[in-house]
Order: sequence, then structure tokens, then C-alpha cells
Amino acid sequence: MSGRARRVLEWLARAAGVGLVGAVVSVQAAPVMPVAAVTDTPDTPSRLFRGEGLVVLDYQSIHVPGDAPIDLGGFHVLNRVSERVYLGMGAYAPLFKGEYGGFMAFDVGVHLQQPLTQRLFATAGLAAGGGGGGRSAGHSRFLSGTGGYVKGHVGLGYAFPQVSVGLNLAQMRFKDAAIDDRYANVFVQWPFAFLAGPYDAHGEALTPLEARLSAGQARENMLTLSLEQYRQRDPQGSFKGTLGTADLQYAHFFDRDTYWFAALGVGHRGRPLYNQLLGGLGQRVWLSPRTSLSAQLGVGSGGYAPDVIDTGAGLLLYPKAAAEYALSPDLGLALSAGYLTAPRGSSRNLAYGLALNYHVRPAGRAGDAAPVFRASRFSLFQQTGTNVRYGGIDRDPLQMLAAQLDTQLSERWFLPLQASVAWNAYLTYPGYGELLAGIGLQNRHEPGERVQVYGQLLAGTNPHGPAYKAGAGLHVDIGAPWSLHLSAGRIHARHSDGRRFQADSLGLGLGYRFSTPGR
Repeated sequence: MSGRARRVLEWLARAAGVGLVGAVVSVQAAPVMPVAAVTDTPDTPSRLFRGEGLVVLDYQSIHVPGDAPIDLGGFHVLNRVSERVYLGMGAYAPLFKGEYGGFMAFDVGVHLQQPLTQRLFATAGLAAGGGGGGRSAGHSRFLSGTGGYVKGHVGLGYAFPQVSVGLNLAQMRFKDAAIDDRYANVFVQWPFAFLAGPYDAHGEALTPLEARLSAGQARENMLTLSLEQYRQRDPQGSFKGTLGTADLQYAHFFDRDTYWFAALGVGHRGRPLYNQLLGGLGQRVWLSPRTSLSAQLGVGSGGYAPDVIDTGAGLLLYPKAAAEYALSPDLGLALSAGYLTAPRGSSRNLAYGLALNYHVRPAGRAGDAAPVFRASRFSLFQQTGTNVRYGGIDRDPLQMLAAQLDTQLSERWFLPLQASVAWNAYLTYPGYGELLAGIGLQNRHEPGERVQVYGQLLAGTNPHGPAYKAGAGLHVDIGAPWSLHLSAGRIHARHSDGRRFQADSLGLGLGYRFSTPGR
């Protein structure tokens, strides 16, 4: 492989991995201390490295011919891959205008940021992705066409000590759709920084130097998988039943018991195409060493179609409380209750759920076990669905943007979380997606080995309802910590009316393999 080609692969791999896992590892306003050049002795260099990036929120109102404007709130996580270049991914969802509840779009992109003065900077970027939604199936096709879109922007920003604000001129264009407009948006961005180590160090103890460097830098993170039920109160839409969702939530603690979170929910019963994206703040209180209570307030967007589930423009508020019992130092079982409301619509819902929490706690506190490295793997890839069949009829192939996070439990076992969104139409409509989680088994990764083989079993939901997927794949080392992701699988789902869905899948992309200091 030529030096130039290798540099291109490494640059792209950083986009696939670090830009997203950086937020999963640690988000904080102040940068961490440099670590690369610090050593205890010539024989004990630190294996830790430092990464940086941006969390970006933006807001825009987009003209829709013959309809009310659609206003979109955006959330993106970007990793800095060079002095002025960032790459990452994120989502858009409507908030206050029209009747667009349930519309959602996801993308990956490149962002350039050039300082002009000590405080003033210029921005530019380009992204592509997929999504859809609207008042009805027909309106969704009118609004977002086949589901694929591109978006570009240029703008100016001003940097304050811990946050930056600015204005962009942008254009978003869905293929063969009504959304095709130039507009201005406002943005707010925060820097983050993180410490990570080599992937093959999983289970190894930190050196005294590494323990000192990581102490006080890392914070607790929590991944939550939950099944939630929403019992509607006086529903005004055509759907009158109880809605069931599968939810994935990531929480980052910025002190011992206070956290921010982001959560994605997808329907698996009642209305499988339902979706919601929420973010907010939470607080935890300990009742005993194994039992805790938490309360959080989420703000975001979601729905199905306002004619079916009336979330109006899409804005959602979701206060929720939960009680957790620790099954082990890392795993907890939680029961939750809350109230989901759509202020711009009539939807009101009593909510209750069952969740499994996976805690990634930092090392270094008094009484902790000896700190060790804990490995993870992030992949971003193009996933093509072939041999698609639904209701006994062959369907067109699916083209999907997919992401997967693998959290290593031991040298061989890992927990995979996979999300996919189509950028082409399915059954002539936009908006196909999958949200899956499960268990995986891989061969032990030895230093110097270039290929790692894995298999996995996943369960979750797609537009037809509960789904399960079996898959296998390879990670081929292209220069640590980057890898080439190759995968294949087969998914099955069953609609409530008995019709069955199945498809084979092939994945090709890039992975980023790393470890974090923990207990």
C-alpha cells in the first residue's frame, strides 16, 4: 500500500471511529493534559493518547413548497483529524413548526474550521445521509423523496472560553423531494477531549504513570438498553393502543452523580416505525451500595405521523424516574416510570420500562480495584441489503448507513450495538431503519495479528416489528488503531399481521479499536 493511500485510509478511519467514540469515552469542556511525551522511565512509556473533538447543536427553518416550513434541530459529534478538519456523524429532527412529528434524518460528514483571529473563525462542511417522515406515508414521500440527502454549509463563529456560537449559510437537498432549500442556521459548539489506549491492552493493568495521567480525567459512562411501554391518554390520532419501544441511551457523568444523556427510541410494538430522539440532564441518588434512584428530564423530537400519533411539530418532553439494583459492579437492572408529552400536539403518555444498565466506571478512586484497560471497537460502514423479501414478494435492495459499537466483556466475548438507516426508498417510501443489540464472540486478538474474526447474534426492531439478526465478520488491521470492517448477516422480522421480512446484508467500512482506563 502506498504511503499516500495509507494516509487516506488512516484519515477516513479516524472519522469512522474517534469522532464518535470520543464522546462515548469522555466529554468535558476543558482539554486534558498532553500525555504522549510523558514517561516514568525510558522503560515505561505511557500507552495513553489524547483525542479532541466538538459537540455541535444547530437550528434551522427550511422552506417547504406548498406547506409550512420545517424547523430542524441538529445534534452532531465531530472528531478533529487534523489541525482544521473534523469528521463525524449526527441527526436532525423537527421541533416547533408545522406537523412533522416523526421526521428524522441521520448523516456523516466533514467539517472545516479555520481561525481568522484569536476569537473569530470560519466554518465549512459537507454531509450525506438518509431519513424521512411526514403527516402520512404519502406526505413522507413528498417531503423526503427516496430518503437520501446531502447538506453543505459555510459560516462564521465566535469562540468564548468554553463554548462557541455562530451562523452558517446552508443548503439541504433530499433526492426527488420537497426539501431542497438554502437557509441560515445558528449553531453552538463545545469542545471535548478524551484519553484512550491500545485495543490489545484489554485486561492489562495500567502502569503507575498511566494511572496518574488518567486519574481525574475520566468520568463514568453508562449505556442503557430498555423496553418501554407508552399508554396513551385520550389519544386524538387514529392509533389508540399502547406503544412499545426499544431504547438505547448513552449517559456521561460530569461529576459523581450528575449526567447528561442522549437517547434513541424505535417502536417495536403498536407502531414499529415510531421513533424519538431525546437529550437532557439527570441526577442519581444512592440508597445503598447496590441500590440507587435517578431522575432525568429529556427534551427532543419524535412521533410516527401526526394523523396517527399526534406529536404535532415533533417537540417532546419526557421526565422519568428509575430505580436500579446492581447485579455486578458493571451491570444493573432498572425499573422506570415517566410521562411523555408533545407540547405542540395532543399526545400524552404514561410510560414505564425495564432496562439493563452497563456502567463504564473510571479507575483511580480510593478503594477501587486496580485500574485496567477495557477495550471497545467502533465501526462505520455501508451496509447493503440483498435478497430482500417481504410478504412472500422479492423487494429492491436496501442501501444503509450503519454504525456499530462493540464493548468487550472479556478477551472473547463482547456486547454489540448496531443502528442502520436507509438512504434509498423501501416499499417506495423513505425511512427504513434498524436498531439491534446482542452478544458476540471473537477470536483472541494477539499483538501482531492482522485479522480478527467474530460472530454475533442481535435482536431489536425494524419497520415491521421485532427482528433478529445473525452475522459474522472480520476486522483487518490497516495500522493500529484502525481496521477494515467486513461483515455479512441475515435479518428476519415478522409484522403483526403475520407477513415476514428477511434480507441478507453485506457490510464494508472502517473500524476504530481502542481501550479506556477503568476498573
